[in-house]
Amino acid sequence: MEKLQISLAAARVNAGLTQEDVAREMHVGKQTIVNWEKGKASPSFASLQMLAVLYSIPVDNIFLPTKST
Repeated sequence: MEKLQISLAAARVNAGLTQEDVAREMHVGKQTIVNWEKGKASPSFASLQMLAVLYSIPVDNIFLPTKST
């Protein structure tokens, strides 16, 4: 069985959270969340773990977009 992967933005929406909600919980700016979701920056592993808890999904189910130039 294939592992389901979900984007950061979709995981956030499925969790019923706004970018502002996540930024507040993570103690970062909203632009940081935007950059993570668009692949302009990558969250640290610790941040990724916190996102997984917020979104109630396993870390390995989160799909991270590659950085775009």
